[in-house]
Amino acid sequence: MSTMTTFPVALDRVREDPHSLEEAVSDLLAELTEQEKLSLLDGDVPFWDGLADMLSNGYNYVPIEMGRIDRLGILGLRFSDGPRGVVMGASTAFPVSMARGATWDVDLEERVGLAIGREARAQGANFFGGVCVNLPRHPAWGRAQETYSEDPILLGEFGAALTRGVQRNVMAVVKHFALNSMENARFKVDVTVDEAALHEVFLPHFRRVIEEGVAGVMTSYNCVNGEWAGQNASLLQGVLRDEWGFQGVTVSDFIWGLRDATKSLHAGLDVEEPFAQQRAQHLPTDLATGRASWDDVDRAARRILRTQLAHYASRERDEPTEVVFSAEHRGLAREVAATSMVLLKNEPVDGTPLLPLSAESLGRIALIGRLADAENTGDHGSSDVHPPQVITPLRGLREALPGTVIVTVSEDDPIAAASAAAESDVAIVVVGYTAADEGEFIGSSVFAETALMATLPPVGDSPAGQALMANADQLMGANVSIVGSSGAGGDRESLRLREADVEIIRAVAEANPRTVVVIVTAGAVITEEWRDDVPAVLLSWYAGSEGGAALADVLRGTVDAAGRLPFSIPATENDLPFLDRDASAITYDKWFGQRLLDRNGHIAAFPLGFGLSYTDFALVAADVVSANSESIDIHVEVRNSGSRSGRHVVQVYGRPIDAGDDFPTRVLLGFSPLTVAAGESGTVSIQASTRPLQRWTDGGFHPACAAVGLEVSSYSGDPAAIIINIPFPASQS
Repeated sequence: MSTMTTFPVALDRVREDPHSLEEAVSDLLAELTEQEKLSLLDGDVPFWDGLADMLSNGYNYVPIEMGRIDRLGILGLRFSDGPRGVVMGASTAFPVSMARGATWDVDLEERVGLAIGREARAQGANFFGGVCVNLPRHPAWGRAQETYSEDPILLGEFGAALTRGVQRNVMAVVKHFALNSMENARFKVDVTVDEAALHEVFLPHFRRVIEEGVAGVMTSYNCVNGEWAGQNASLLQGVLRDEWGFQGVTVSDFIWGLRDATKSLHAGLDVEEPFAQQRAQHLPTDLATGRASWDDVDRAARRILRTQLAHYASRERDEPTEVVFSAEHRGLAREVAATSMVLLKNEPVDGTPLLPLSAESLGRIALIGRLADAENTGDHGSSDVHPPQVITPLRGLREALPGTVIVTVSEDDPIAAASAAAESDVAIVVVGYTAADEGEFIGSSVFAETALMATLPPVGDSPAGQALMANADQLMGANVSIVGSSGAGGDRESLRLREADVEIIRAVAEANPRTVVVIVTAGAVITEEWRDDVPAVLLSWYAGSEGGAALADVLRGTVDAAGRLPFSIPATENDLPFLDRDASAITYDKWFGQRLLDRNGHIAAFPLGFGLSYTDFALVAADVVSANSESIDIHVEVRNSGSRSGRHVVQVYGRPIDAGDDFPTRVLLGFSPLTVAAGESGTVSIQASTRPLQRWTDGGFHPACAAVGLEVSSYSGDPAAIIINIPFPASQS
């Protein structure tokens, strides 16, 4: 008599012989009943029960289970959201992804991924949905904080680094595939894009994360060229499977991630997240009538089982719960936050740059602004992390400067702010945004959308559903998010500070020339109307649970000002792409961010990659060591001519020669940070990718130019860049 193949039995086989994976999957699949196969394809909790629990207890406070089958020991996908940390429990809140992109340090991001994976696993999850690499075409995008950069190279390398770290403990999921960079209209907008822009701009970073071996891909809500992403065969089968060879599992975004259960299955979507919803309602009938195919069910079930077996066969040790919000992870969050902060301006006051501040000269500080003592770690959507404590700027400065008197003015009162500043050695004004200004938009008004409501199963005799619908009118009118938090966020209405903030900055600067403006944001902030009034401007981001301590580290100079912009900041909104945040249809092209500024000849207020340091760096020499059709190896010597140790980021840009007007004039190819002691030199090796120098034509990539000018620089358009002209590298034989 043969032994039943359960998940533990199949797992033991794969651990002993990794080559037996496909056979083990087939044997496990053969044990499933038809109903068990269908249960793999969506969430385990009935829709109305799951929604009621989410609204009453909060979003993702425990793992969300999909496809658990106890009879065969199949663990299923146990989802935890991200990306600024583990959404479940009381976990460490790291700086938002855009802040981490500002470190330009993939090794540091991999360490963040390792910490996140450990905290997720310690709390029972195995499936982390927090590798977000969507390209923010416009800086007003509400969820810009969840991604890393406006540039495909930065996006891809950071997504790959997070994946490497996370997958030492749990499966990672990259999202949102694809073309998701509008928030208010995401449930209705149809994004039209041509093949060249799609493959050259909006997909390369996803491809890079797929190559890194990510376990899962989550689709986006929007349409792409007329078809919802969650049932878009061109993306799910054509690009993801056929072009890139992805072997993992595909999952929908939550609740409204598809509109046709059978069509999504046939197109290649494996799992409908997070509850038993459209597939539970429609697939049995569609299978009985022949509209749906059991071959498609088996195909999806096979991929779901294979992904789980492959993960558990290689996972590391179990994690104790003590790892969650541990001293080690809090220290890492502080390190990342400090490394990410970008010094945009630092002019002399009385002959010396204002920053860093000297603790010996700080008898009294005026700390001003509504955000000076706010626990402001980002939006209140699905990425919200709930740490046991958050170090605010006020607390961070008080702990760092126990002998200094710190006077605070949190009200929007320019007169009181100026008075406090006039009596202080330095004034620090903390301005910017909160979850009310930007973030994921899941306002309860979505329940008034007929098309969205049509995707929900009938309430029937569900007590939870009946209770929710009994209060539907009240729910629709409430200013709450369906993930359980107040404030719906959305796309930013303005890229400028509030008028009250500008008035305060001007009043404080007039009262005290030693004024530092600290900006809390996820994306670009236009500062033209007030920047000339102050000597120092620091971009501090949504800096996580240790952000206030990190801010004190940077202001005092115990950590070098080391962050570099992961996007460009224009001088005016007129230099940005068209955006209607309520559009039902929009066309995307190649032109946005720094590449749009370059094409149009507009000078950025601050270009991509810009950031000041507390010391002085010079690029001494650069040499191409080797090159092939995929990458160019460049060695760069950097000298620190200043009086203190510091950290610099060397960036390599490519200028395709005679590529034509339809191709960018400058593209980022690679980067690497390094720390150099005062008065010394250091050398860094950069693997620069040639992919951004290739154009998509005739169904494939081809060199856009016969020759390329390499710019080894400190930021995009750096006049001090070292220029190396080379032929486009040929394929290695």
